[in-house]
Amino acid sequence: MHRFVRPLMLRDSKQRLLPTAGQLCTKNKSVVFSARGYVVLPPTNDEEEKAMLHRMMRVDHAGEYGANRIYAGQMAVLGRTQISPLIQEMWDQEKQHLCKFNEILAENRVRPTILLPLWHIAGFALGAGSALLGKEGAMACTVAVEESISEHYNSQIRTLMEKDPEKYTELLQLIKELRDDEMEHLDTGLEHDAESVPGYQLMKAIIQAGCKAAICVSEHL
Repeated sequence: MHRFVRPLMLRDSKQRLLPTAGQLCTKNKSVVFSARGYVVLPPTNDEEEKAMLHRMMRVDHAGEYGANRIYAGQMAVLGRTQISPLIQEMWDQEKQHLCKFNEILAENRVRPTILLPLWHIAGFALGAGSALLGKEGAMACTVAVEESISEHYNSQIRTLMEKDPEKYTELLQLIKELRDDEMEHLDTGLEHDAESVPGYQLMKAIIQAGCKAAICVSEHL
């Protein structure tokens, strides 16, 4: 679905990077430039460090890809209900996140996980399945997934802070921005009766176990 192509990086007379077509993200049928560039991984000749950064970006890309598919599944079921504008708003943010990681992977030649076809199907199935339980089910799924993603981003932030916060300033800022968006989605789900769905705690535990397994395998495959 997403071709792994290194974009042509244009520069102005002062040798500053200019936005490319790939840095245009679609939202609400309008095209906007992202305020942030995508060259956020510091250059390194250390193979161990390079492998660590590639694992981080690979799993983050997979997570955002899966989140997009979840919201696509929810909209397929609830697209004509009163909750659809809210789901669409969160989905639009996830599209922006995925756009960023598509560029990061291409610019830094990071291999995406080979499991994207699986996450394509599984994410949509999870989104649609939770939405069949109604608005509350969709919101419960959102809470479970976004809590897992937020915790994962926090773990990455701690790792980078322990290693070299100055070296990873740009990457840390990006991950924090994405983490904050996911936290907003989590809060939105709680505000819209996620906890009222029957079997909420069990549903949340099962989804989060799946998220942890997906994170683990996507880092390496």
